[in-house]
Amino acid sequence: MGEQRKSARDGAPEPGNAIVPRATRRRWTRALPVVVLAVGMVAFFMLDLDDYITFESLHAHQDLLRDWVADYPVLTRAGYALVYTLCIAFSLPIGLILTLAGGFLFGLIEGTLITVAAATIGAVLVFLAARTALGDSLRARAGPFLSKLRAGFQENALSYLIVLRLVPLFPFWLVNIVPAMLGVPLRVFAIGTLFGIVPGTLVFVSIGNGLDALVDQGGAPGLGVFLEPSVLVPIAGLIVLSLLPVIYKRVRRDAPGPT
Repeated sequence: MGEQRKSARDGAPEPGNAIVPRATRRRWTRALPVVVLAVGMVAFFMLDLDDYITFESLHAHQDLLRDWVADYPVLTRAGYALVYTLCIAFSLPIGLILTLAGGFLFGLIEGTLITVAAATIGAVLVFLAARTALGDSLRARAGPFLSKLRAGFQENALSYLIVLRLVPLFPFWLVNIVPAMLGVPLRVFAIGTLFGIVPGTLVFVSIGNGLDALVDQGGAPGLGVFLEPSVLVPIAGLIVLSLLPVIYKRVRRDAPGPT
């Protein structure tokens, strides 16, 4: 009897009791946020919701959507922000359509502000989920290459994050996960995301603001819009500015010391 009590005090399972080990419960708890996000993404496709959120649907229901915004200004803005946040959190491939809708429904300035805020919140949710589920275990098992990559990224995390957000070649969901795996602080991630997505969001919101002209062009634009000189040149300039701190550190590090 005394041995059983001692076993219970020490956290060991008593004979005959199917108790899940504490380490296993902890692993499941840490993985739960990622599981929830993955289930949400799977449910989105299983319910064929992607068939309803399309450029054609936006165009077909534009008058109804405008009436909703006029009749329920607060509710429609809150609903749009919530849907966009969930879109980013569940890594759904409808961000472009929603961004165009934001410009169409709320105009250039307000549409950009709401979209950037919602996208940042959604990205932070993914970042926290990935850091909770993967960060510590991956860093503990990191090899020399990953450790070196992590050290370099952490040293210039804000600059690298802004560049990754400015360049549309990198999937948005991937840029949400990798910094979490590399130990980037939440504050740096949120600031880098907030400011890094503004230029691209502004471009697509401005396009969505002129929905009629967009329809005349034959459909929703793709990433090719970033190759237009009027878009490419300013974004390239922002990328160079973002990398200046990194370049400056490298020059100082490689410069010969005083003799």
